[in-house]
Amino acid sequence: MTTPPTPRRGIVLFAHGSRDPLWHKPMEAVAAHIATLSTHTPVVCAYLELSAPDLAAAVATLVDAGVQSITIVPMFLGVGKHAREDLPVLVAQLRQQHPVVQFTLQPAIGEDARLVQLLAHMALDSP
Repeated sequence: MTTPPTPRRGIVLFAHGSRDPLWHKPMEAVAAHIATLSTHTPVVCAYLELSAPDLAAAVATLVDAGVQSITIVPMFLGVGKHAREDLPVLVAQLRQQHPVVQFTLQPAIGEDARLVQLLAHMALDSP
């Protein structure tokens, strides 16, 4: 019996958070879709506040699984204070706590032209 390879790369979908459990459903749906597209890439959701796990706990889960490279995807449509100021500080702290792990912080999803185009098409196609 062979053991599955240790995941080298993991993904954290990072969002604001909410006390409302229904708010989490879209985030969890994206994570589930990533898991189907890349079965060997662990993906976890993390939240800035009001929800668990926070970013440090989500990263710890991936590191404990042997992940050596973590991509953090800010799931923010707007680039406000959280994405612009708070998140880089949190990532700097993670780099200090896990010096052997490579962290990549992607731009907020709202800055991606593909998402902007998709949202425009969705608005035009609405009934």
